[in-house]
Amino acid sequence: MIGFLTGKIISKKPTQILLDVNGVGYSVNISITTFEKLGEENSTASLYTFLSVKEDALDLYGFSTEAEKEMFRLLISVSGIGPKLAQSILSGIQIEELKEALQVGNISRLVAIPGIGRKTAERMLIELRDKVEKLAEEFIEVTNAKFAIKNDAVSALTSLGYNTKTAEKSVRDILEKTPDASIEDLVKQALSILNK
Repeated sequence: MIGFLTGKIISKKPTQILLDVNGVGYSVNISITTFEKLGEENSTASLYTFLSVKEDALDLYGFSTEAEKEMFRLLISVSGIGPKLAQSILSGIQIEELKEALQVGNISRLVAIPGIGRKTAERMLIELRDKVEKLAEEFIEVTNAKFAIKNDAVSALTSLGYNTKTAEKSVRDILEKTPDASIEDLVKQALSILNK
């Protein structure tokens, strides 16, 4: 089983990357979240991987963090959710937000994810609520307090007229560089990025 890959990025698209690992090209399916964390082509990337084995295909899925891989494994354990849909879910919601929605039973947030209908959302709640509780805390990159600060910063930016996705990406990028940024710092830095 291939669990981890490090190699040179040959090409990348929002849902797929071609990685050269010692002369062997691995085509790896990725979420948009992972795509946003990757460097440019010809740079080195490291991914946690999951090999999906079917009768007619071997598909490799890659994740920038172990937390994302763990959430992917939980998602595909739900009946009716295959690897492609799990990849789509992880592209449509941050894992901290997904974990919180599952814990508190926020079905409307789950239904808002592209590709998730009410029945699938209900199955996710029933089958995953207890399992996400056990998802090791060290895997979750952002604490609840930081998650609240991130949400407040995004809300402030959207109320100023910025697109939600653009606001989320700029705030996430800032938090990766300065994880202890206050909400004021986040908004100021995000505004300087967005107004370039």
